Amino acid sequence: MRKEFLKKAEETLLEMKNQLLREIQERVREETEGSKDEGRDTYDLASHERDREINFLLNARERDKLTAIEEALQRIKDKTYGMCEGGGENCEGEIRLGRLKVLPFTRLCVKCQEDMERESKIQKKFEEERGYRKLAITDIEEEF
Repeated sequence: MRKEFLKKAEETLLEMKNQLLREIQERVREETEGSKDEGRDTYDLASHERDREINFLLNARERDKLTAIEEALQRIKDKTYGMCEGGGENCEGEIRLGRLKVLPFTRLCVKCQEDMERESKIQKKFEEERGYRKLAITDIEEEF
């Protein structure tokens, strides 16, 4: 992979990381400043709690993204950046530059990503069907 592309990718990843950290810090600051319960009624407190839960979920997603960015930066240092980690039968080996420009922290080529998503859908469908069968069997047993 060309040095100039790697340098640009590293700059992009560092900027993404810094932006994400700024957003997290701002959210934490707002959360601590707005945590005073004085003068709030039950509805205000419930709304505030819901907002906290949403922020917690967002922070979990942001933590995952931050981890992915840090791992991509490490792959640049290790000179393994841009190599697909999927290793599927249709694996392209290298991640195309266009994909890396759009998702600079990706670990998979397009074909491995598609395979993973397809497998995930099949697994989810299987789990849903299994849960439905358990429910149906339980309902029948209760009738007797």
